[in-house]
Amino acid sequence: MTDTTNTTTVTDERADLLETLAKHRHFLRFTTRDLTDEQAGTRSTASALCLGGLIKHVTSVERAWAAFIVEGASAMPDFSAMTEADFAKRADEFKMLPGETLAGVLAEYEEVARRTDELVAKLPDLNASHPLPRAPWFDGDARWSARRVLLHIIAETAQHAGHADIIRESLDGAKTMG
Repeated sequence: MTDTTNTTTVTDERADLLETLAKHRHFLRFTTRDLTDEQAGTRSTASALCLGGLIKHVTSVERAWAAFIVEGASAMPDFSAMTEADFAKRADEFKMLPGETLAGVLAEYEEVARRTDELVAKLPDLNASHPLPRAPWFDGDARWSARRVLLHIIAETAQHAGHADIIRESLDGAKTMG
């Protein structure tokens, strides 16, 4: 007899969301293949971005939005009240800081991805929504459903996978595709 008590079968829309997110996560992670920690922290374009920093940022974004799905706006900062020190700390998520390793950054991303996937599989209703956190870029009364948040995580991951591909090609000529 097979024990299926801890197995969740994900079908339909949830499977599509998870498959799309997995594809873009793969592209982002793939840009770091065979790199050293130093290379993962190297800025190779005019931008301040590096590959390790992009993965840290996407990890942070996914963690925060997954928490929003469960807890609502209280899981996120009041962006309209952020200080210069807050913004400086946030800028650190785009860099490989001393002591950070590519392996560590990738492991944290893997753990956040696992928890998000588990949340998507078990979430009772993708239509459940919360008011957005306070931020200058959100309308004051806007709400996002869990579905909308997941689409945002997918878009964020895909956008930064594209950034990562350009950074990697500038770094050593390697490409994600092609």
